[in-house]
Amino acid sequence: MPKITLNSGASFEAGPGVTILDAATAAGITLPYSCRTGRCGTCKCQVAAGATTALFAETGLESGDFDQGWILSCARTAQSDLVLEVEDLGGLSLPPARTLPCRISSIERPAHDVVRVRLRLPPASDFQFLPGQYIDVIGHGGVKRSYSLASADPTDQGLELHVRAVPGGAMSAHWFNQAKINDLLRLQGPRGTFFLRDVSERDLIFLATGTGIAPVKAMLEALVTLAPARGPASVTLLWGGRVPGDLYLDIGGMPAIDRYIPVLSRADAAWEGARGHVQDVLLDERPDLGNASVYACGSDAMIHDARRALARAGLPERRFHSDAFVCSAKP
Repeated sequence: MPKITLNSGASFEAGPGVTILDAATAAGITLPYSCRTGRCGTCKCQVAAGATTALFAETGLESGDFDQGWILSCARTAQSDLVLEVEDLGGLSLPPARTLPCRISSIERPAHDVVRVRLRLPPASDFQFLPGQYIDVIGHGGVKRSYSLASADPTDQGLELHVRAVPGGAMSAHWFNQAKINDLLRLQGPRGTFFLRDVSERDLIFLATGTGIAPVKAMLEALVTLAPARGPASVTLLWGGRVPGDLYLDIGGMPAIDRYIPVLSRADAAWEGARGHVQDVLLDERPDLGNASVYACGSDAMIHDARRALARAGLPERRFHSDAFVCSAKP
């Protein structure tokens, strides 16, 4: 079997037809990932030596990426021995993904096109996750959709989800029109590698659009639990929407935040705040990115543009962490 060696020195083998990401996971090595469908780009890595074969389309790559050796580990299998440049999360052991029953404990509508759902788990489930990760919710008829967890600790209020209405979406229609308290669902998770790395003395910058605020909220809640010596030097949040109603949480007062910048792209003349896109508003301030780590969640377009623009402005590639929301490939 081909041997895959990472720039960290870690190595593992991959069988025929097994994705690089799955082979790493089976070997106890944690690599970045999110959608596992080749669309979000979170698992992007660079081939320094060797050959790979695509198992399905890598739409998360940008024009010219493949010519520079970039691939998506969730969509590629090793054709020969490989050497990969990739963020290796080392011996970090993620909470195991499990399938559990859950019931809806509350449904609120903080905006006309957003519902905030809380799910309660069986008392003995002991569900563990890292703030920023997501779960898959399985509804009636086996429809499965992914949702970021919006709270750091489920013990008091349960698992919090923020769901945006998707025109024609099967699960969206259920949340907005049929779901009710005590409905029985199933969840699978936790999943993903969008969570806080070592933040000690870092200048943390969070970029969110729409319901991308959900995992950011969970991370901000987790920050206040850190010992002072392990905490960040500063925390800045930019949350973007189209109109004021899109910013459906009063999040600026959270104790972890030093600076909050709400940003609107289609505000009327009455809006006195920042206008445009969150990444552009950030860069207009000419921030010193030498000590920064950026965590971005929201639209795929924002993630890709922010990654490119911040890299040009001096942010090291491995200090940009993201979770792009992509529409489900399944009916």
